[in-house]
Amino acid sequence: MLTLRTVSVLICAMGASVPALAGEVKVAVAANFLDAISTLGEQFEQKTGHKVLISSGSTGKLYAQIKNEAPFDVFFAADDKRPELLEQENAIVPGSRFTYAMGTLVLWSPDEKRVDDDLTVLKNGDFRFLAVANPVTAPYGRAAQEVLVGMGLWDNFNKKMVRGENIGQTYQYVYSRNADLGFVAKSQVFSQGEYSSGSWWEVPADQYAPIVQQAVQLTDTPAAKELLEYVRSAEGLKVIHAYGYGTETVK
Repeated sequence: MLTLRTVSVLICAMGASVPALAGEVKVAVAANFLDAISTLGEQFEQKTGHKVLISSGSTGKLYAQIKNEAPFDVFFAADDKRPELLEQENAIVPGSRFTYAMGTLVLWSPDEKRVDDDLTVLKNGDFRFLAVANPVTAPYGRAAQEVLVGMGLWDNFNKKMVRGENIGQTYQYVYSRNADLGFVAKSQVFSQGEYSSGSWWEVPADQYAPIVQQAVQLTDTPAAKELLEYVRSAEGLKVIHAYGYGTETVK
């Protein structure tokens, strides 16, 4: 007959072979990083057994949800402003804020002849609609505004712009051809070293402020910490780079 003491001894003896209970990580992610975090999440789940639950939107709106106590464990923003604000507000796990990617802005059209090296389509305004993300809530929209202002075209195109709530919606406007072209994240039209079909202009980095994308841990749970560690690992950075993000300055 097993006594309580015997059962306790058996449990202790088995401890080294009993796997840790799988956890759950609720992730808030900026729309531009959705495909990348989906891939990273699948790989992370296979390695750890943890479950990754993803909610996507504009950085500004996700920040507002976090401020209103939305139950997220991790936040992948498309800028460094909101993560820094959360840190200043003591709303993150101390020391968890880091840069996970450097974003790249691309002017893209599914039409292979729409965008050329001379940017004739922009100079002539030869299009019905140009899609741009909301500059107030979406960092890629802010970058697009900087580029068009620098070219002296922002006001000219005001009546031809369709504004996406986030960069995901902006991409959909162009992909569905409701807009002829649009400023999107490179990660949306680039994978495994190649651009998707269509035509594009990769905007020179000196034409807009750097898109420094930072992440923070919002709750002190082991699964959340492990996910961020995985994203920062060599395996994680390889995935991020494959989606067209800069990782050279990630820290």
